Amino acid sequence: MSSTVHFLTTTHNPSLPFSPATAPRHLLRADRALFLIEKSKTINQLLQIHAALVRNGLEHHPMLNFKLLRSYSSLGRLDYSRVLFDRTHDPNVFFWTAIIHGHTVHGLHQQAFLLYSQMLTYGVEPNAFTFSSILKACSIEPGRALHSHALKFRFDSDAYVRTALLCVYARGGDVVSARRLFDTMPDKSLVSLTAMITCYAKHGDVDGARLLFDRLEVRDIVCWNVMIDGYTQHGRPNETLGLFRQMMSSNVKPDEVTILSVLSACGQLGALELGRWLHSYIKNNGIPFSVSVRSALVDMYCKCGSLEDAQLVFDRIINKDVVAWNTMIVGYSMHGLSQDALELFSRMCAMGIHPTDITFIGILSACSHGGLVLEGRAFFHSMKEKYGIEPRIEHYGCMVDLLGRAGLLDEAYELVQNMAIEPDSVIWGTLLGACRLHGNINLGENIAEFVIANGLANAGTYILLANTYAAAGNWNAVAKIRTAMKDIGVLKEPGCSSIEVHNKVHEFFAGDMKHLKSKQIYLMLEEMNGWLKAHGYTPQTDIVLQDIGEAEKEKIIAVHSEKLAIAFGLITTQPGTPIKIIKNVRVCTDCHTVTKLISKITGRKIIVRDRNRFHHFVDGSCSCGGYW
Repeated sequence: MSSTVHFLTTTHNPSLPFSPATAPRHLLRADRALFLIEKSKTINQLLQIHAALVRNGLEHHPMLNFKLLRSYSSLGRLDYSRVLFDRTHDPNVFFWTAIIHGHTVHGLHQQAFLLYSQMLTYGVEPNAFTFSSILKACSIEPGRALHSHALKFRFDSDAYVRTALLCVYARGGDVVSARRLFDTMPDKSLVSLTAMITCYAKHGDVDGARLLFDRLEVRDIVCWNVMIDGYTQHGRPNETLGLFRQMMSSNVKPDEVTILSVLSACGQLGALELGRWLHSYIKNNGIPFSVSVRSALVDMYCKCGSLEDAQLVFDRIINKDVVAWNTMIVGYSMHGLSQDALELFSRMCAMGIHPTDITFIGILSACSHGGLVLEGRAFFHSMKEKYGIEPRIEHYGCMVDLLGRAGLLDEAYELVQNMAIEPDSVIWGTLLGACRLHGNINLGENIAEFVIANGLANAGTYILLANTYAAAGNWNAVAKIRTAMKDIGVLKEPGCSSIEVHNKVHEFFAGDMKHLKSKQIYLMLEEMNGWLKAHGYTPQTDIVLQDIGEAEKEKIIAVHSEKLAIAFGLITTQPGTPIKIIKNVRVCTDCHTVTKLISKITGRKIIVRDRNRFHHFVDGSCSCGGYW
């Protein structure tokens, strides 16, 4: 304290713009105090300076109070800032703006709006900085009102105010208003361009965002991250990885936000080798191994089929939060390791970590994949009774899946009818799939009629109903379903299988002939068919929803996308190494049988991730035990 006071009262400072001999003593001290306030790095330093000001009779100096107010806020003590403000006599617009900005920065948006209203009540007119500060706290409707105020006070042409307004409209999803503002900006800053790109990506127009992005002459890391994350969030991981490579070649160093987005894209694609490269990049380039990054690595490794790597990363997280626990529980669940998921849940609770709704999605999925009906019922009921978590639509979906797989169709149907929330098309589709699995055509028909009549049907609904009729040999009904789909424009999602070889992801559709190695792939398919027939394989043609001959059905089945991907894997990877396949829809029974046999014949481990779960095929057996 003594050194601070000494500095404030010293009479000589060569940096002052006036002579100590001619300057008033209090002005000399105030100037030095301003210097000290601006250089303060901790709250304790600021408190010492404040105390010194009081001792020297400068506690009412307007400029010093203004600087103190802003510094207290920036150092996290908004309460001190508010006390100073409340003691300021007749505060001007700069004081009002500073306290409004402080509340906005600390997330106290309602209080910031109240202060803005009080400022107007006291007859103080806002300036451009007031608007740019208060707009940071805005949702769409208050933002429109402030836009009117900006027009009234003639600050609507200010670049900062217009950019802040653009951000308000972008956050609120008013793309038209955002674009109107953007188009009338004479000089478009990087901030305004990034805000507009965010608006498009966030609201589905990723291609529109990319057009703006490509127009940028200078791109900072925030702009790259917005575009990369936009692709990831909208399920376009190939574009994510392509843009990431472009960013790296532009010598822009990725940060944690970039890494999280790209790891998510790797998980979507099953791009394990690129994910491992990213893991090494994080280690070697000083990116902090935060819990978020480690959890993202666990998620990536789980989704790419390497549960061993996921477990290693998870075990090294020192202060695991609930997200980290959830990620590993969900990982065990998707790989069919139900008991491991339940044991991890017990460990988590023993550590005093309170489960979330995501935890129970993982746990109920684990019960469903393992056929653990009693355990699933108990966990479902404990959500609200023990943990105070209201079941969401996803939890009901897990329970319907669990009961449906177990053949408890009446119980599953009763659960859907008595749900606390309105069942969606996914719930009805799950139940319809269970009816097909267990051959309950009557219930399946009733459900399908209800879903179609109430506008809840999607392509999956029609496909499941057609499958149900096909399994019963009712080809007339199948034909009617296919005609209805065509009439109303419902398209079946095409099956797509991908495989990563030498850091490149290759995609295949059924009957695909576009790949550069198509000739070698189809030669391998012929060889595979020879192996299969020698081992007594019979094609399961009943899954083909067309009333055609057996030979034609066999031709259709033989070129399913996962079979093409497996053939490609066999000709491009070393003998004995695992083959990993990612499929966008549920693997069919015929491909499941074929993959089991290929794993036995070739001695290869084949890992297939379909829409429901992972299948680990080893020596003629699958980890799912035929329960998927």
